[in-house]
Amino acid sequence: MMIKKAVIPAAGYGTRFLPATKSQPKEMLPLVDTPTIQYVVQEAVDSGIKDILMIIGRGKRSVEEHFSRNFELEHQLREKNKLAELALVKTVPDDVRIHFVWQHDQLGLGHAISCAKDHVGNEPFAVLLGDTVLEAAAGAPPVTRQLMNVYEQHEEAVLALEEVPWEKVSRYGVMSGSLVHDNVYAVDGLIEKPSREEAPSNLVIASRYILPPEIFSALETTPPGKNSEIQLTDALKMLLQDSAIYGVKFDGIRHDMGNKLDFIKTTIHYGLGHPEFGAELKVWLKGLDLE
Repeated sequence: MMIKKAVIPAAGYGTRFLPATKSQPKEMLPLVDTPTIQYVVQEAVDSGIKDILMIIGRGKRSVEEHFSRNFELEHQLREKNKLAELALVKTVPDDVRIHFVWQHDQLGLGHAISCAKDHVGNEPFAVLLGDTVLEAAAGAPPVTRQLMNVYEQHEEAVLALEEVPWEKVSRYGVMSGSLVHDNVYAVDGLIEKPSREEAPSNLVIASRYILPPEIFSALETTPPGKNSEIQLTDALKMLLQDSAIYGVKFDGIRHDMGNKLDFIKTTIHYGLGHPEFGAELKVWLKGLDLE
């Protein structure tokens, strides 16, 4: 089956960015002038997906408002002939549909995915974490599209993989497996946030998934794991008992917006590429006295 739907979990509290996230969702924190989550939605759209479900929670109303039409603003911009600005406020093409469902209890990523069951139905779907931007390499398709291409070959679950330094493996779900071809791995084991000594590899799950509908049955029987939450990695381990899972070491860069340092680095990265002031920013950075 073709991948037609995407699920974007965006219900977390964002406690690592307090006090900014007391009233502002972390997914709405801007990279220069564009909310983080808009990059995530654009990746799904650029991958050919036109049906997107966002999992949101308390305090996330501004996410809904951002992706809703503001006809008064559009009228004002049109009247003032500010056509460039008008194009910017149209966050998605007219044929893309964005839906919202609430995760009332913060019980982990696995629980958030389970909230999508009624919308997804009996078909495979993409998952894109709402606080992580994956920038495809020049000339490469969007990362979600890279996963979709592998799914169309094997028709099994597919995980985005990234090679990280060994000292960072304890932050992620880690896979073990064997290289099948090019950058595609057959996964034979998964472990959530292992110590460096426990980790079977330094290939970690990087915030993008293609999942079959059977994941919902696995989630229903997955007991709470780390932090007393329903971990998606634990449900994937259950799925692995009866079906194959593939991993793709994607062609691109992951920008983890979940911590302050990477947020600042990513903001500078996108700022340097901004057409209005990127060159001026580069000059300013070179002139800093960093001693």
